[in-house]
Amino acid sequence: MIETSGQEAALIEAICQGDGLFAEFQPILDFRTARLSGYEGLVRGPVGTALARPLALFAAAKRLGRAHEVELQCRRTVLSAFARLGLPGKLFLNISPVEAVGHEPALALMQTLDFLHQIELTPDRIVLELTEHQPTLDLPETRATLQDYRALGFEIALDDLGEGYASLRLWSELRPDYVKIDQHFIDGIDTDSLKLQFVRSIRQIADTSGTRVIAEGIEQAAQFQVVRDLGIFFGQGYFIARPTALPDPELTPAVRVALSQRGAHMHPQPSRLGEGFALGNGAGTVAQLARYVLPVSPDELSEDVMARFERDSALEALPVVAGETPVGLISRSALLGRFARRFTRELYGRKPCSTLMENMPLVVEQNTRIEELSRLIADGTAHHLIGGFVVTEGDRYVGVVQGHALLRQITDMQLDAARYANPLTLLPGNVPIDDYIDYLLASRMPFQACYCDLDNFKPFNDVFGYRRGDDLIQALARVLMAVRNPACDFLGHIGGDDFLLLFQSADWESRCRAALERFEEVVGDFFGPDQIRAGGFEAEDRRGQVMLYPLTSLSIGAVVVEQDSYLSHVDVSVAAAEAKKMAKRQSGNSLFIERRRARRNT
Repeated sequence: MIETSGQEAALIEAICQGDGLFAEFQPILDFRTARLSGYEGLVRGPVGTALARPLALFAAAKRLGRAHEVELQCRRTVLSAFARLGLPGKLFLNISPVEAVGHEPALALMQTLDFLHQIELTPDRIVLELTEHQPTLDLPETRATLQDYRALGFEIALDDLGEGYASLRLWSELRPDYVKIDQHFIDGIDTDSLKLQFVRSIRQIADTSGTRVIAEGIEQAAQFQVVRDLGIFFGQGYFIARPTALPDPELTPAVRVALSQRGAHMHPQPSRLGEGFALGNGAGTVAQLARYVLPVSPDELSEDVMARFERDSALEALPVVAGETPVGLISRSALLGRFARRFTRELYGRKPCSTLMENMPLVVEQNTRIEELSRLIADGTAHHLIGGFVVTEGDRYVGVVQGHALLRQITDMQLDAARYANPLTLLPGNVPIDDYIDYLLASRMPFQACYCDLDNFKPFNDVFGYRRGDDLIQALARVLMAVRNPACDFLGHIGGDDFLLLFQSADWESRCRAALERFEEVVGDFFGPDQIRAGGFEAEDRRGQVMLYPLTSLSIGAVVVEQDSYLSHVDVSVAAAEAKKMAKRQSGNSLFIERRRARRNT
């Protein structure tokens, strides 16, 4: 709905007189106590008008020179509703105190205090959210203004962290009590390792600075659990509750269920050897490779498309888009090859480019992971890699990716994985194993550390050779990958024939026993019939004497890690190694479980 300038001015006048605004409140959940700790107050403009949305409301107020008056009425509306409803906890006011004060900060402060006194609210119940989208914020003036508010008991929050021009600098300069992570970094955090690492880093900075972190935009249970497991204090979003004029003080059943499900989040590991791994520094999605190229319409003339390629030597492909939907792709090499033929320009130059386009290009969603795209390319034909492919959001065109960009990213991924992966199995090596144990300990989640080791592996290597020994190690890796739950269990390759399984699965013990059974089935393929009948193989011991060694078996030493039972990955690895030694004292495939809780140093 569009208002005339006169209608707009009348609406703003009514608002300044205290009529037309109302408030909604969105709860903020404290993950530590599983209770609502406060509400964000959201102002709404006159219903059914063009000023119903806050951005339109404030833009109109600014055009009419009445921004300060509207800001003041917005504060009063939200504060009045909060007091009238008797809502518990803190009220987060997302109206910037800096923009509202203009050149009279002392006056605005006194007006706010007077109104709080009238409605019987104290400043310590109020958190003022500062959202900054302008690059010209006067930091000294802002600091001074916020210091005045703080002196009276108000707290300060920095909204939309990670969005805008200089939010990290604002954090450093203003030292807010709260920071609210922009929704962009929460959306997809359960599958995007880069976002996971960003939020983890924010939490670490917050721990150092004494700032409390609020994750905004939590819309799914998976996001909820990842944010909670990262140690973020507070959460807000549609999954917890939508904004409403009459918020329910009770948690929804879905939130209560999500709170009861304990288990630290991990990103997917490979399902078979040779795929690398995705822990912490994940490969990312196609969106990070996509580059927007102004598309052409299907009826654009072929000679005009050719002229565009001639003007831009860096242009390698042009998407053909009808409306917002991609219908084809024209690559530079293909078009130049066509136009190099005799009479092609004369025959096709004045015809629509749709006659020359590839009408079945490779089209992928922007959230497609790069590993998946590489498999699509490998399973397809070579021209996709040469000509590039189209990226969409739903059915809407968003960009193109060139083959060389994909190859460069895959190469970087392989080099990055090689730094931390075991070269034989490409499973995470010692550095990511240690990091993940520390992550689980910091998350205060119970888990089981299971040290897996082959018995009589050295004599096996001596008799059958290192190549066959490598085959046996890879066979063990496949067995262990088959029994883990990739959604919550972590498998690392320490080195040689030593592996570490970090279980969060409730049925972890049966999974260990399944590993023993599976290994017993596959190990027979590594021995001859006579050795199987004899139950062993002959090899020299350390003194050079020939003796009969039992067939290679698997020993698993398990340690139950409970909350606060171990200080670091060093303690866990020592305990797991001791459990493995106990398992190896038993004959054949064996499992030893150390259930005694380690005593934490004080």
